[in-house]
Amino acid sequence: MNRKVKTQTLACLALCAAWGAVINLNAQTVTVDPTTLTLGYMNWYDLPPTANPPGDGAYVSGGAWGVGDLTSSFSGSTVTLGPNEINDSSSYWYSSGGASPSGYVGAKIMDANLYNETAGKYVGTALTFTGYVLSNTLGGSVNPWNNTTWSTVAFIKDFSPSYSLVNTVTAPLTPGMFSITLTTSSNPGDHIQYGFETMGSDVWPTDAGQFGTAVITAVPEPSALALVSLGGAMALSFIRRRSK
Repeated sequence: MNRKVKTQTLACLALCAAWGAVINLNAQTVTVDPTTLTLGYMNWYDLPPTANPPGDGAYVSGGAWGVGDLTSSFSGSTVTLGPNEINDSSSYWYSSGGASPSGYVGAKIMDANLYNETAGKYVGTALTFTGYVLSNTLGGSVNPWNNTTWSTVAFIKDFSPSYSLVNTVTAPLTPGMFSITLTTSSNPGDHIQYGFETMGSDVWPTDAGQFGTAVITAVPEPSALALVSLGGAMALSFIRRRSK
């Protein structure tokens, strides 16, 4: 190998290494993982004006809940999301004497969040959250007893240090692959969350099954080394053309 070609080779390899470092620093991909999606948070609201009985849709309260209480459960790298089940027959949660099989009609709209949260780790990053929706019979399902529906989405959220929402992106859980990307703020104190959000009426546990579930599994994360190898192959091809 002559000196000119050797110099070109070293320069291209250095460029590939730098490119790989940029990929690792400025772009991250995450997927469905029971070791990272470990947090649960629930907000709840009064029923909306279109419900039966009608409400004002006002925010009531919120707080950290267990993952299983949302309702959600993992089997390996596959998560199943369902309607929120409340095993408390008080009038706070239910309108009693309704037409449901149990006799209890949900009186709240539950906003269940299964998620991962970090501070500082994903700031200034093009963060991609991806997964594969095996099925979704919950999203769009109608509760006939109080005239409400369920929605299910994947999300990435960027919160300021004081938890003011800076930016967010969502995608409906339509069967097949989903992939969403959010370029996050460079503020090192920002809280970055990603996960799943399910909204709909609370239901008595024995009534829940008929409204369906959303089942999502992991997508293998791309290898940065594979990308660098591709760059190296392109660089070597360029060198061969130049050396002819």
